[in-house]
Amino acid sequence: MKIIPLAVALLALAAGPVLAQGSVTIAGVADAAARVVDNEGLGSSKSLVSGSNATSRLIVRGVEDLGGGLSASFHLEHGFAIDTGTAIGGFWERRSTVSLASSTWGELRAGRDYVPSYVSWVRYDPFSHVGAAGSNNFGTSGQTGPIRAAFGTNANTTVRSSNAVEYILPGGLAGLEGGLLVAADEGGTAATGGNKVLGLRLGWSGGGLAVSAARTTTENDLTGADEFIDTTIGGRYDFGFMRLSAAWRRFEQASARQTNVMLAALIPVGLADFKASVVQANMAGSVDANVIDANDALQIGLGLVYNLSKRTALYATVSRIDNEGAATFVVPGGPSGLAGGKTSSGYEAGMRHSF
Repeated sequence: MKIIPLAVALLALAAGPVLAQGSVTIAGVADAAARVVDNEGLGSSKSLVSGSNATSRLIVRGVEDLGGGLSASFHLEHGFAIDTGTAIGGFWERRSTVSLASSTWGELRAGRDYVPSYVSWVRYDPFSHVGAAGSNNFGTSGQTGPIRAAFGTNANTTVRSSNAVEYILPGGLAGLEGGLLVAADEGGTAATGGNKVLGLRLGWSGGGLAVSAARTTTENDLTGADEFIDTTIGGRYDFGFMRLSAAWRRFEQASARQTNVMLAALIPVGLADFKASVVQANMAGSVDANVIDANDALQIGLGLVYNLSKRTALYATVSRIDNEGAATFVVPGGPSGLAGGKTSSGYEAGMRHSF
């Protein structure tokens, strides 16, 4: 009977020096909301959705201090639909990276991660690019435009890139930050995720002001002799009682362009955060013989987040998309088949818990 406790003690002593060098953390977000979407001429649909305030996810990450300001780490992030318990995409599709970082020289990161243009854009969206009022509603391949021309209905690089190597500037550069990302297509096609990507971002923050710009280009078998170009410019100012932001993003493929402009505000009042954003999508040029100049859209979103604690919040969001021409942008979750130029409205209320 004394052998088992002794063995456990010996294992603990042997593992002690190794465990002291690093740590592994399990974290994540569980987020669910009830949503109603009304598409003009089609009625409404009710559903329970996942990740409307923050994407539901499981995170496993670890870091090891190598001494001298050098560290090694990994970050694995799995997205899931909390309403069904099913995985979203590949198991670690949200992020899967390994890094070597220096407090002096910056970080070298490899794997699947966010592209520079998305990093620069999403920081100005008070709805964090998710939910009924997220700017993601204007970043889909569902429209005839540059995104669909460059990727078809396959996964695109407007948010993430696989097979990437990144360099990220260190902190302590008087507010300057940024990064460079390159990715190889590895002989693949758009349908298999074979995208050749090159991206750069730079930003600066100080005294309540933050500005940034980024440009990401993608080549694959669908872009032909052209590149898919994703460019962002944005800024925000924190007045203390209110944070105002403005951002501009343009997607280009051959002669087709989609320009998104976002104006947003976040107002903290006690335990509550009030959010508002206006996002306009302007189409220009053509895809093959299809002229898309008239296919614009405008989205207005309002939201309230009430923080019960540092980890738990209740929230409610309302939004409306007004389409023009043949545009059919929608709030996700509504009846399918919206006609061009019609409206889509969304209402949701939910709970988010971080762990």
